[in-house]
Amino acid sequence: MLFPAIDLKDGVCVRLQQGDRTRATVFNRDPAAQAHVFEAQGFEYLHLVDLDGAFAGKPMNARAVERILETISLPVQLGGGIRDMATIEAWLGNGVTRVIIGTAAVRDPALVKDAARRFPDQVAVGLDTRDGKVAVEGWAATSELTALELAKRFEDAGVAAIIYTDIARDGLLAGLNLDATIALSDALSIPVIASGGLASLDDVKALLEPRARKLAGAIAGRALYDGRLDAAAALAMLRTARLTA
Repeated sequence: MLFPAIDLKDGVCVRLQQGDRTRATVFNRDPAAQAHVFEAQGFEYLHLVDLDGAFAGKPMNARAVERILETISLPVQLGGGIRDMATIEAWLGNGVTRVIIGTAAVRDPALVKDAARRFPDQVAVGLDTRDGKVAVEGWAATSELTALELAKRFEDAGVAAIIYTDIARDGLLAGLNLDATIALSDALSIPVIASGGLASLDDVKALLEPRARKLAGAIAGRALYDGRLDAAAALAMLRTARLTA
């Protein structure tokens, strides 16, 4: 599955380069309208990030998220500032299909396990890595854990997915780090979604190679916004692959 991404900063739709707040490009001042575009293009699942929330440790773009949920019927996975059970319950109760827990997965792994038990198939873990280590707090700090070390903690917890982002490639259209993502996927039973750097149809084709068969999908951001990735062609390619699988 290909997940189109909407990153929210100050209520608008942006893309950052390598997670740097000073390197933000505004692509749409109406995130709900952008979500509607993605739905109309035929995407099946929306990836949504509250960037301000990731830095603040609590939801900061709630109204923008709510407007998106009111506008589209697509399932939505949301990350950014989700660090306690009350926030998890609130978002799932408000119509978010799946929450993504990042910083709290490092700081409070018991929260992830508890949430995954209480909300089956509705809790994902975001593993954002820089130089092999998992970054936290909106990528402003780095832990001492590798992605595999952290992911292994949740192997039997009922986590719906691992979203693996290579920060060095994020927003730079440098291509997915499939080698690292596939290695992680091969070491886990949890489905893994690739993120960071998807640039073109060549990346989508690479997702369909036999070595990537375990991957659950990938997230596309800047390449969709600037036209480098043709949404119709990418989705047609994925549909054909499913029919012939």
